[in-house]
Amino acid sequence: MSLKGKTAVITGSNSGIGLGVARELARAGADVVLNSFTDRPEDHALAAALGAEFGVTARYIKADMSQGAECRALVAQAGRCDILVNNAGIQHVAPVDQFPVEKWDAIIAINLSSAFHTTAAALPLMRAAGWGRVVNIASAHGLTASPFKSAYVAAKHGIVGFTKTVALETAEEPITCNAICPGYVLTPLVEAQIPDQMKVHGMDRETVIREVMLTRQPSKQFATVEQLGGTTVFLCSEAAAQITGTTISVDGGWTAL
Repeated sequence: MSLKGKTAVITGSNSGIGLGVARELARAGADVVLNSFTDRPEDHALAAALGAEFGVTARYIKADMSQGAECRALVAQAGRCDILVNNAGIQHVAPVDQFPVEKWDAIIAINLSSAFHTTAAALPLMRAAGWGRVVNIASAHGLTASPFKSAYVAAKHGIVGFTKTVALETAEEPITCNAICPGYVLTPLVEAQIPDQMKVHGMDRETVIREVMLTRQPSKQFATVEQLGGTTVFLCSEAAAQITGTTISVDGGWTAL
């Protein structure tokens, strides 16, 4: 599946899932725009290395996804946006009656509102190009819930609903909009948590992964960033031209429970 000649903008993509998705899009031939809220030399070096590895154009553009104007400016600065991957997200865990208001506002802004702003800016560019793909990285928590994650669950449910609306608004155009709903994904952040969990529970690595971290994931295996990237590439392919307004779960059976 070649995406040569397409430009992909991926929010929150200097690490973790976003970077994994960007790598697979670049592997498929797409030019990529990486993004985060920092503006360090290593951010730009990461993009340069990615471009050199896959022979594509890769840039890094700083934009704070909690700020609507910066979300829109990211797309404008990219200049072209055939593929938009809304991936940026944060998390906070607390009971509803103790949930800090500022954390709620930040999670809704970054996990949900940013996708509204980037999509609103990208759709005119996709229409001008005569082709477009919007892929929203939601979560298993966009389809189900867990206690103490009210803002995250609300935002991810919102992303799923937003995905359906955009799909309906573009249904007669060569533009699709879908959401990927990952379960637990083995990112560097999650990997770093495993030794602490081993100490807390007095378990070896394999046991703490199966019995503690993946209690809700029936496969007892993490999803990988490469799998999420591959799913994104598929949704951008012609094989997926009639897939729009839906969710694809990459969750090891979590939402089948």
